[in-house]
Amino acid sequence: MRVRFVAGILLCLLLAAFVAPAPVRVYLIGDSTMSTKEVKAYPETGWGTPFAVFFDETVTVDNRAQNGRSTKSFIAENRWQSVHEALRPGDYVFIQFGHNDEVPTKKNHTTEAEFQQNLRRFVLETRAKKALPVLLTPVARRKFDAAGRVEDTHAVYAELVRRVARENQVPLIDLSQSSMALLQQFGVENSKLLFVQLAPGEHPNYPDGRDDNTHFSELGARKMAQLVLADLRTLNLELAERVVRRESKKTVDAQAK
Repeated sequence: MRVRFVAGILLCLLLAAFVAPAPVRVYLIGDSTMSTKEVKAYPETGWGTPFAVFFDETVTVDNRAQNGRSTKSFIAENRWQSVHEALRPGDYVFIQFGHNDEVPTKKNHTTEAEFQQNLRRFVLETRAKKALPVLLTPVARRKFDAAGRVEDTHAVYAELVRRVARENQVPLIDLSQSSMALLQQFGVENSKLLFVQLAPGEHPNYPDGRDDNTHFSELGARKMAQLVLADLRTLNLELAERVVRRESKKTVDAQAK
């Protein structure tokens, strides 16, 4: 009888080890560098698009980022409220703003104080729903100085994000720093491949060409998404355990022999 009891416990433990984790939804809120694009905008691609395919079937990435939005306009248009209402315990909210907040000439510009206040609101209201906020500094623009060094065009607002993360103990993905390092690695000319840099007639969506150092090509979006994924692992977030682990071709070939 005792043997059966112990065997039953061991069986339960074994089955528990193979139970799939509960489904989770990852909300992305931010601006055009993250958003899903309309067909007419391609090859412009937000990094949220390739990011969504990294995960297994237990994860749904819900990309609510929108072109041209700041923290202020995202709230004013009730976009944040719709995310907040949908949140469930265990969900994630990835928060990346700054590109539009920091430009004084934009109508949706937010002051430094407003920007921090809005970020805190996202954090506190996410936690109130027992979901997990993750703050991201704004991804880098392609701008080099005369010596070929990448310039930090988000220095002030990126630091504000870091401050809010520190003060509120929020997981931080410093995408500003990692993407600047990536651009430096690619260099002045090769980094053009990461952005929507098109000659006239090269793409039907842009017959006159395009010289864009803010928005990403498909390659650029994938590279930025990979930076975010790398930091997920560094932060030891549970979400990183749900990344699809695809076997390399060499491994598959070896097993086939």
